[in-house]
Amino acid sequence: MSKLLAATATMAIAVSAGAASAKELKYAHFQSADLSSPKHAAALAFESCVEGKTSGSIDVQVFPASQLGGGAEIMEGLQLGAVQMAAIHDGPISAIYKPFSVLAMPYLFDDQAMAWAVMDGEFGQALAEDMREKTGIRSFGVADNGVRNFTNNVRPVDEPEDMAGMKMRVMTAPVWVTLVESLGASATPVPWPELPGALAQGVVDGQENGVTNIVNASLYQHQKYVSLDGHVFSWHAYLMADSFYESLTDTEKTAVAECVEISKTIHRGMTAAQDANATAILSEKGMEVVPVTPEQKAKFRAAAQPAVREYIVGEIGAEWPDRLDAAVAAYRGE
Repeated sequence: MSKLLAATATMAIAVSAGAASAKELKYAHFQSADLSSPKHAAALAFESCVEGKTSGSIDVQVFPASQLGGGAEIMEGLQLGAVQMAAIHDGPISAIYKPFSVLAMPYLFDDQAMAWAVMDGEFGQALAEDMREKTGIRSFGVADNGVRNFTNNVRPVDEPEDMAGMKMRVMTAPVWVTLVESLGASATPVPWPELPGALAQGVVDGQENGVTNIVNASLYQHQKYVSLDGHVFSWHAYLMADSFYESLTDTEKTAVAECVEISKTIHRGMTAAQDANATAILSEKGMEVVPVTPEQKAKFRAAAQPAVREYIVGEIGAEWPDRLDAAVAAYRGE
């Protein structure tokens, strides 16, 4: 065998061995496999970044569109180590780690800058560490999936009284039931993959989501009105099975952390742009956009925030709600 052939064969064997020993990282999210989907664009960036920084020692496999199951299944998979990483929304997280439900406090943040500052700061870091200790799931931080707004097929909503009698889909966590019922509507928990069908069949009259999800899941096809009340930021956490993280080398851990930061930046930027252009985007999709003035939003806050806070304190105590209030007050310089 010539020296060239021998060298080629040796290289092929090394590459094969490296591929065989690569650590498999299954990355799950629920949005469609489309670059216009913030979660998917961020996931692909993470895949490319991690595999490049680790020279392929980590093999990232992205599973979009709930291919590995809904939120509850993914959270269970993370705890069992069957799924190594996921970008998961707040409802399923709150179902296994109740303190995360504090982020469902409605009409709390003034804008993205405030929300991200609080979640990137001491409060968000403390919440993440507590979750890791209690669930075995590590959080690298959050991106928002847009400010959540109400949509429905019954009538325009710009006052809390307009919600009366409506059947509204909510995420599968009780705090969302409390939020919707405090505004006079009836709440029906429906898993995300089943939502389009529930709207199409009239099982529910409406739902609440950010622009990203309304467009990504084509919910506008089944909903006539959208009210830009911005009641809650739709948080999506970047989670990893802590057992998997601890199996990584220091170099791999650094790569994962750096690449998550890149992914979060992409995710946040895309959703913020969609929120800023909500009226144009949703009008183009055929929805009637109902603006909500600061005065009207104050009425929604007065109706919803006390009831939701009471529920949250009853479930998790006052520590996390008080810490969140303090973080918001500190940001405002109060």
